[in-house]
Order: sequence, then structure tokens, then C-alpha cells
Amino acid sequence: MKEVLVVYYTQTGQLLDILENIVVPFDKEKVNVTYHKIELEDPFPFPWTKEAFYNAFPESFRQVPAKLKAPNESVFSKKYDLVVLGYQVWFLTPSVPINSFLKSEAAKKLLSNTPVVTVVACRNMWIQAQEKVKRLLKNVEANLVGHIALVDRNVNHISVITIAHWMFSGDKGRMWGIFPKPGVSDKDIKEASRFSPVIEEALLSNTFSILQGKLLELNAVIVNPFLVKTDERGNFVFSKWAALLTKKGEESEAKRNKWINYFKKYLFFAIWVIAPIVFVVFLITYLPTYKKRKKEKEYYSSVYLKEN
Repeated sequence: MKEVLVVYYTQTGQLLDILENIVVPFDKEKVNVTYHKIELEDPFPFPWTKEAFYNAFPESFRQVPAKLKAPNESVFSKKYDLVVLGYQVWFLTPSVPINSFLKSEAAKKLLSNTPVVTVVACRNMWIQAQEKVKRLLKNVEANLVGHIALVDRNVNHISVITIAHWMFSGDKGRMWGIFPKPGVSDKDIKEASRFSPVIEEALLSNTFSILQGKLLELNAVIVNPFLVKTDERGNFVFSKWAALLTKKGEESEAKRNKWINYFKKYLFFAIWVIAPIVFVVFLITYLPTYKKRKKEKEYYSSVYLKEN
């Protein structure tokens, strides 16, 4: 009997639906599945308040771990043949609960020398967040063997509006009855089951070295060259903002709140003004940088980590 552990954090239940569609089809006579939901001692709200959302930015981006509730001891009672790690992206970074777990002693015990398949569900930008997850997995000596990325397929600016509506209202329905539903589509959630057979085959035959190639044949990862560039630039700018807001917070809460309001205004400007300009520049420079973009696509579709 093969043992699989599903580690995840979800506020809305969307990610758990995806993970269940991947692992539930496993042959129950050959594979036993255990779930571990990551929980914080001081959980984030859902629906989010705008104050809580923007206040989460500095620590989220800087990957400052929060205190976790201890996992049930039964989770540690067995050695797992595969761990499926489901996560979301907060501010171009793995969410605070996932980051906190991957920096915990529990992660070292559960993931060390163990094959891991990561599953991300997010709006659209996950590239640099996955690079951060790769480094965190390496730190606990886990073996990343597969990656699946499911995203909101709506146009960028439409998805900004619909995701914000979902986050701040808790309603995943069609905003005003006009906009598309936010998040990963119901169709993509349901069709996540297509990944189950190749993962199970790799698990039962211990052929994890070829798993990512088979997942890519099923369109498990689609790398958008424009979003690669946007993600890189966003991480650079966010690093400056996170450092500034942390410094202001050390001076006083009032100063932190004042500068967080400036950050909110910057985000609005970046999404609605800077991003379209960056897209035009990307189109102009696409052909001269085609070979570079092709290499980036191959790398970010893989499970490998560049050595610094």
C-alpha cells in the first residue's frame, strides 16, 4: 500500500476541490490518502477586510512565518511515498500559511527525502512564487517531482475585478450578474482529475523522474511569457515596498498605516496604468528576445531549481 499525504491551506475550498479531484480517483486498494489542512493560531479573515488584506503584504512578501497549530500526531505516524502540496499565491509569494509550514519542523519531518507534487491555484501570476516554493522545498530536502498550475483564465483586468469582489465579499458568483465567475473555472477544477492517472502511475512504479513531462503533455503548466516578465518586475518593486513598510512599522503603527495607504494607491496605478504600458513594451521587444523567452518557458515549466 502506497501512502500519500495531501498538505494544503484554503480559505474558500477551491483548492481542496482541485486536490480531491486529483487524488480521489487513486485506486483505494493500492493507495491510501491522508489530508493535513494547515491552520494558523491567528487565522486570516475570509472574506477579507481591505485593512487586513493590505496589512498582510509586508510579512507575506518577506516570507515571515506565522505561528501554526500543531498537526495531528497521527500525520507523523507513517512514512509517505508522495506528498501533494496545494498552495495559493499572495502578493507574488506563497501564502503565509504555506510559507510558515514549509519553514516548520513539521515540514522537515514530513517532506525530507520525499517526492512532492505542487499544485497552485491562483489568479494568473505564479512563476516567482513557485521559485520560492522550490527553494523552501530544497531547504527541507524534499524532492520536487511534479507541478500543476491552474489559473483564472479571464482577461487580466477582468480577473482583478472579479477576484477582488470574491475576496472582499466571499461571493464566488457572477458580480452584478455581468462579470464571469472569479477564480479557477468549474471546468478546470473538474478536469483536474486528468492528472490523477499519471501521478498514480509514477507513484506505483516509482518513476517520478518522468512525471513532469507527462503532466506537461496534459497541459498542467502554461507559461505566459508576458506574465514572466511582469512577475519579475513586480517582485523587484514589491521588495522595495515591503522593506519600506517594515521600516515604517518599526517606527510606529501610524506610519505603517499611512504608507500602506500609499501602497494601495500604487497597486491601483500599477494595475491600471503601468501594466498596459509594460505589455506594449513586451510586444515590441518580443521578437528580439524570443530565444530567451523560449528558454524561460522551458525552465519555468520544469521542476528544476536554478543554482545561484
